[in-house]
Amino acid sequence: MSAEGSRLSRWLWGPYSQLALKVAAAVFVIDQAHKWWMLLVYRIAEKGRVTITPFLDLVFVKNTGISYSLLDQSSYSWQLVLALFSVVVSVALWAWLAAAGTGRLMAWALGLIIGGALGNGLDRVLIGGVADFFSFHAFGFYWYVFNIADVAIVAGVAALLYDSFTGSRNDAANPM
Repeated sequence: MSAEGSRLSRWLWGPYSQLALKVAAAVFVIDQAHKWWMLLVYRIAEKGRVTITPFLDLVFVKNTGISYSLLDQSSYSWQLVLALFSVVVSVALWAWLAAAGTGRLMAWALGLIIGGALGNGLDRVLIGGVADFFSFHAFGFYWYVFNIADVAIVAGVAALLYDSFTGSRNDAANPM
């Protein structure tokens, strides 16, 4: 393989890429299967709000914005822009993973984020917004409604933060 091909392959595949790919694929499949089950089998849109516990309801909300419905616009072209953004971010995270040769925790974290971002991005293309179902609430205060992809993204970001604050054994063994 040429030096040029070797450099390109390092941007596409690293030592933990297989793990991240498996995590991303699992998140994507589980998220999409749950969304389509909720919409087409359980028919949550017809049922309205379904109480599960005193603090958790199931409800269908189509989020046409970003987190917490920021930048909310219902036009399909805006949904395509946001879907494209999720693909661009996923490619950038993948390149980071492959080039950095990060550890298992980073591979899990980036796989969770990529799988969640692509799951929500596909929703935008197929239904014109992100399908959200889980509504936590307490004492009359309702937090945002979210889905499995959102949980994966938040867990991935939390793992990235944890990893950034803990440092690796190599950092401890090789001080500057």
